[in-house]
Amino acid sequence: MAEGVTVKHREPTDKEIRLVIAASSAGTIFEWYDFFIYGTLAGLIGAAFFPSDNETLEILLVWAGFAVGFGFRPLGAILFGFLGDRLGRKYTFLVTVTLMGIATAGVGLIPSAASIGLAAPIIVICLRILQGLALGGEYGGAAIYVAEHAPPEKRGFYTSFIQASVVGGFVLSIIVVIACRAAFTPQDFAEWGWRVPFLLSIILLLISLWMRLKLSESPVFQAMKAAGETSSNPFKESLTYPGNPKRIFVALFGITGVLTTIWYTAFFSGLSFLRGPMRVDESVVEWMLLIAGTISMGFYIVVGKWSDKVGRKKPIIIGAIASLALLFPVFWGIGSLANPGLEESARAAPVTVNGPECEYDPFAEVQASPCGRALQDLTALGVPYAIGDGIASGLTIGNRSYDYKDLPDETRRAIIQSWLEVNGYDFTRQTPPMQSIFGIIGLLLVLGVLSALTYGSVAALLSEMFPARIRYSSMSIPYHIGAGYLGGFLPLIAGYIVAMTGDAYSGLWYTMAVVGFGLIVAWWGLPDGPPRDFEDSVQDPPVSPTLP
Repeated sequence: MAEGVTVKHREPTDKEIRLVIAASSAGTIFEWYDFFIYGTLAGLIGAAFFPSDNETLEILLVWAGFAVGFGFRPLGAILFGFLGDRLGRKYTFLVTVTLMGIATAGVGLIPSAASIGLAAPIIVICLRILQGLALGGEYGGAAIYVAEHAPPEKRGFYTSFIQASVVGGFVLSIIVVIACRAAFTPQDFAEWGWRVPFLLSIILLLISLWMRLKLSESPVFQAMKAAGETSSNPFKESLTYPGNPKRIFVALFGITGVLTTIWYTAFFSGLSFLRGPMRVDESVVEWMLLIAGTISMGFYIVVGKWSDKVGRKKPIIIGAIASLALLFPVFWGIGSLANPGLEESARAAPVTVNGPECEYDPFAEVQASPCGRALQDLTALGVPYAIGDGIASGLTIGNRSYDYKDLPDETRRAIIQSWLEVNGYDFTRQTPPMQSIFGIIGLLLVLGVLSALTYGSVAALLSEMFPARIRYSSMSIPYHIGAGYLGGFLPLIAGYIVAMTGDAYSGLWYTMAVVGFGLIVAWWGLPDGPPRDFEDSVQDPPVSPTLP
């Protein structure tokens, strides 16, 4: 076939497109539910599989396991991108959703570390690897499948349902956790009831397979296959195709780096911030995230539809600039509404720690010095602190000084907590008044808008950036490197920064750095103007059919 010739294919009917969107979105919700349920139940997973006397280390190990899954997403993108470009979109993401469902259910069946020791966390990590591989193939398949069915003038709108479905997976994980908490006593849920949400993934898998088996192959892939234009080596061609290295760089840093750090800051950092340093009652946190997340899903669809008119670049640039301006103020507002007493206590009675070798290692099971152990306790209690220049061991709370040097390990934290309570600190779980709850939900919705602006049009944008013959691989690789490393490691990196500084807000600087760099790349590398197909944006058109 001559170069540049476009293969004609049958336009899908409205009914077929509705089925495509519904099945792809449902599968995406279920698959992201499987991935997010791990983060939603981070505290209980830590106690079951990563027990430690250092509570900060315990939660960091959970986030490390979370990050491992993300770390393997690029490999999944390469593997399943190759299969998707060679064998087809439909059957590839049938495989990914099956692998994800089985791996997630497996987490719910692993005996605790108390029963089988080190084998428990090793098995958890292995299953997280399988989840990461599966997720590396899922997003690209679902996004491309919908994009290749959508008419050009509605591509942003139709694919935005895939973006909203990612939030839907997070919302579904919270719904299931709330339902399980209601069904079990707190003790039963902590001991074994938390496993039920993982086991439910088998039911979700069956529903997803039933829906996706009703789909036919993408018309664009069918046309390429009929014309003999599928790529023989999609991975190699993705790296060597003219102009692709630049497009991959822009997709990695200018698109994915921005959207993924904002997304995880909005939802996971918001979740851990309220549960941890702000000490808000867990059920209240879950309900607030549920309401905010559910409403936020609509923002993604609005932005996707808007991008069909104004182009894909404008929402991303606006969202990135707004995030840099609003991220700290929004979290300051959430903190002041969630636990105003903590902020008042920290201002009225600031904590300063003095002593030799006053260093804290969040990854150490036992700190090397008494001062390090005091810092560990303050971090676990969520109390901000400063390290003074004094050599003598001492803890200053407001105008009062205490000697922590000879405190016994068994009661040290309780004693330090009692000192703080005498000076006005309150460590009871907080239930903010209703007006504060509404205020927090409103601020979480601001974060949802920021995420939607940078995420709502991305599936359409990435589909339009790359040629159809290597589209699955070309968009999946940068997306999952960015989401896997820049976003997936965010909870771990932000948690480490907070632990090292004693400042509950300091982890936001990681997001600010990634978004700031991504904004520069996006401004430079993303095309201006209305959306256009790949062939319209390069000088040398590829041997591939256009999007419909």
